[in-house]
Amino acid sequence: MTISRRRFLQLSSLASASMFVPKFLRAFENKPLPGNKKLIVIQLSGGNDGLNTVIPYRNDIYYSSRPLIGIKKEEALSLTDEIGLNPSLKGIKQLFDEGYVSIINGVGYARPNRSHFRSMDIWQSGSASEELVTTGWLGRYLDDAALNPDSHNSLALEVDDSLSLAMKGKDKSALAIRDINQFHNAATNTYFTRMAAHNEEHKEQLADYLYKTLRGTVSAADYIYKQSKIYTSSQTYPNTEIGKHMQIIGSLIASRAETRVYYVSHGSFDTHVNQKDRQNKLFAQLDEALTALVADLKKNDCFNDVVIMTFSEFGRRVGQNASNGTDHGTANSMFLMSGSLKKQGIYNPIPSLQDLDSGDLKYEIDFKEVYATILGKWLDADPYNILGKRYEPLAFI
Repeated sequence: MTISRRRFLQLSSLASASMFVPKFLRAFENKPLPGNKKLIVIQLSGGNDGLNTVIPYRNDIYYSSRPLIGIKKEEALSLTDEIGLNPSLKGIKQLFDEGYVSIINGVGYARPNRSHFRSMDIWQSGSASEELVTTGWLGRYLDDAALNPDSHNSLALEVDDSLSLAMKGKDKSALAIRDINQFHNAATNTYFTRMAAHNEEHKEQLADYLYKTLRGTVSAADYIYKQSKIYTSSQTYPNTEIGKHMQIIGSLIASRAETRVYYVSHGSFDTHVNQKDRQNKLFAQLDEALTALVADLKKNDCFNDVVIMTFSEFGRRVGQNASNGTDHGTANSMFLMSGSLKKQGIYNPIPSLQDLDSGDLKYEIDFKEVYATILGKWLDADPYNILGKRYEPLAFI
């Protein structure tokens, strides 16, 4: 049978949402296993300014370097005698006080790249700055999990229209969905479900592949849709994009969906001009959404099984620029939030503001050490298989 061009395009448009991974998507049909650990990755796109996030408010160099955009000590939310938190992160401050937050400072990598695109590729692929890797660290986790017959439920979902490099593996990838209802309506359209039920083999290999992929997509859409309807939250989430994303994740985790990794992006934090207003607004949105999510997870006794991780592709320079903003820098802070942290609070000191690398902070912890810790201690994977190198695990979990 010869497939028409029109039908080929129709098949391709929906199948592309699944990133051509039919075997992976059919795994949604498996019954979920209880007690699985969950990872939520929040990407602060654009290069968030770490020094106005975790503030060294007893350091005179901080204020002399930022006379107009430095956050005053009385405005910062006190974490220790030396360090405060951005005033827009009141909910995270409360979680910090309750022992649910670990802040890792000075995270970066050797020979840093200050290009948004290249640095984000490095972070998402989990590679060194001189390497060119076309798969993501979480995508390779999915590839690796398939080797273990007990890890058939190791699935991942990105709440977005398209898939980040981090979630793309060699053989398996995550699923990208921004709106569950719209995706379900598209995937279960009568025309598509009839095509998904089509069993006749085609001479065209790609067409046959698309039919098989479509069947997996319809199955995945149906599974996610049904799981999202199991739990109706009484928690009020903010009516923002990040708030809606957190609500989707909260509902799926509370319904005991088998998805293990969730990925969202928030930003842009590329604050070259008038930084304080923009960063504070983005932080307020993030803070409200995360506070609602954690409250929801606590209500459903899920928070001990969840780690929330934030990252950005780089930090900003120590000194402010002429536009009351900051330019691309290097090392940054990462936040880990969970009900199961073993080392809460400030994990390590903020890097020295005196010993700089051409005006930038020197990194002290390789971000791949954080990844290796999550992979090995939380997701029960072998970090070496995924990162290709041995990294000493950290002690936050």
